[in-house]
Amino acid sequence: QVQLVESGGGLVQPGGSLRLSCAASGFTLDYYTIGWFRQAPGKEREGVSCIGSSDGSTYYADSVKGRFTISRDNAKNTVYLQMNSLKPEDTAVYYCAADFGLFRLCVPRGYNTWGQGTQVTVSS
Repeated sequence: QVQLVESGGGLVQPGGSLRLSCAASGFTLDYYTIGWFRQAPGKEREGVSCIGSSDGSTYYADSVKGRFTISRDNAKNTVYLQMNSLKPEDTAVYYCAADFGLFRLCVPRGYNTWGQGTQVTVSS
């Protein structure tokens, strides 16, 4: 069964950090571009960061550049999103998703395998 499972979400104060994990089962991440997306209440799902398959090319939304870092560990079949200097506006459900092949776009419609999401809440 092809599956992505996110973990690492939670409640954190502004300025704090979290590391999200996206673990794959039933398939090998090596050949997939992986994206992190988020959806806040009343807003559309948006691309946060994506990492390509073979060349590891990365994309970051302007709102998270310099604060978030995406990485992949193919040996563990896992992709991570390190989130530092968190802001209240980062509060959302965070999803990881997979797209077979090289990186193209970091938009939801390009990805066809999704995890169930993990809640991130930034609040004092």
